Amino acid sequence: MNKIVYVPLDERPCNYDYPLYLAGMTDLHMAVPGRDILGDKKKPANTEAVAHWLRKESADADYALISMDMMLYGGIVPSRLHQLDLAELERRINVLREIKAGNPSLKLYAFHLITRAPAYSSSEEEPDYYADYGRELYEFGWLTDKRKRDGLSQVEEERLAQIEGTVPITIFDDFLGRRAVNKQLNQRSVSLVDEGIIDYLVVPLDDNSLYGYTSSEQRNLVHLIQECNLLDRIAVYPGADEIGCTMFSRIFCEIHQYEPLIHIRYSSTLGPAIVPKYEDRSLNESMKHHITASGAYVADGFEAPDIFLMVHSPATSGVTVAETTDRYDARHHSYFSEVNMREFASAIDRYARQGKVTVLGDVALCNGGDDILMKLLAKKGLLEKLDGYAAWNTSGNALGTVISHAIITAYNRAQPQLDPSKDAASRMYYYYRLIEDWGYQSVVRQHITDKLLPELQASYFHIEHVQEEVAGLIEEHLQQFMNDYIPYDGTLTISKVSTPWKRMFEIGFLLESQQS
Repeated sequence: MNKIVYVPLDERPCNYDYPLYLAGMTDLHMAVPGRDILGDKKKPANTEAVAHWLRKESADADYALISMDMMLYGGIVPSRLHQLDLAELERRINVLREIKAGNPSLKLYAFHLITRAPAYSSSEEEPDYYADYGRELYEFGWLTDKRKRDGLSQVEEERLAQIEGTVPITIFDDFLGRRAVNKQLNQRSVSLVDEGIIDYLVVPLDDNSLYGYTSSEQRNLVHLIQECNLLDRIAVYPGADEIGCTMFSRIFCEIHQYEPLIHIRYSSTLGPAIVPKYEDRSLNESMKHHITASGAYVADGFEAPDIFLMVHSPATSGVTVAETTDRYDARHHSYFSEVNMREFASAIDRYARQGKVTVLGDVALCNGGDDILMKLLAKKGLLEKLDGYAAWNTSGNALGTVISHAIITAYNRAQPQLDPSKDAASRMYYYYRLIEDWGYQSVVRQHITDKLLPELQASYFHIEHVQEEVAGLIEEHLQQFMNDYIPYDGTLTISKVSTPWKRMFEIGFLLESQQS
């Protein structure tokens, strides 16, 4: 049995549990460090303990799958807060050389985010001053990058000068100084690929846009990658919390010498060309990145595909893409004229009858599934015909999650004899995604936030004093949702609901089954 050691981006279920769910559908063994050393949101992980664990577990491993942000900074949020100097970070990054020296046959896959700069003022996952100056810091990055590339209008020049006169110099120094350090560490990761320490690297672009810090740093990094002739070993594209799943899928394909073909079918004619919110390129270009990074190929018609990837896409771009919190009648007009849900549902029905793995990437909205489409599919009895689903958070998060699941399921289905336990694990993960991405993120979360949290003197980002009560409410409402919509011949039970960062944004839970 091949052994993979996995160092996740942080301790949340999306980074810690989802890759383990995928591993549970395979014959691969995935070792992960205990959650107790992985930090908690702004509290960084015990990086010394993580490094010690990695040295020990890598000695007899075949692959290592490593988050550089965890190794260097102690997680995704600490990467935006740290005060670490280059000497200390160089010492931490040297652990990769140590484990490669100790096990020369180890294949080392890594991912290293370009640090985000959100477009809003909030210190929820950023430095405290981002609550007051977050929007201004974002605009400063946007405008300085746009000035360099395309020039600014007079109004934009005036806005830039206003920002420079508003944000204290100490805040600029802290924010830009940290970005400069992190940028150098991104470059160090590229150097480790050039040295042969890292065998394959993904650089996810976390919450990026057309202009800004991430866009500028991406261009510089891609130039370095080209200069080192490493385009075949380093991928740079929008994403973040799904990368553990994506890279596990790539390792799985490499071990099994599996080269699946994926046919993409959109719900909107305009879908392939739109630019998703929080991203910097067309949906179809991002799609190609997710598929190739996962170890698969885009089908172009000359061969029968192994997987049908049905993509429910918006027909509009950027900030006009709807959120699950938006009323249906308040969506951009293109949702009513350029997205054909009825035809898309018919296509899902037809494709699913081909006997191939058929999955749904529901990315028409941000932060959850499209309740309108999903109720239509449920009414037509099509949920039971699908093999996978994802709709959580950003377009990239959802697509990377559903593609990796589809690849492993397709491989298992292609074997001479289907392993019932692997197939059952795949099916349970599909139900899990329906419950979380549609049930929780699109339905239950908003209901509890709007109707029930005020009674507890709580709010979306402040539930720390009533976590137990909130977990009970989530469990109760998800159980009802599951009973109404999940196409399972038996009994499904939800328990151990958790709210990892003491907020409503994400949850974890245990899903168990009992067949009739």
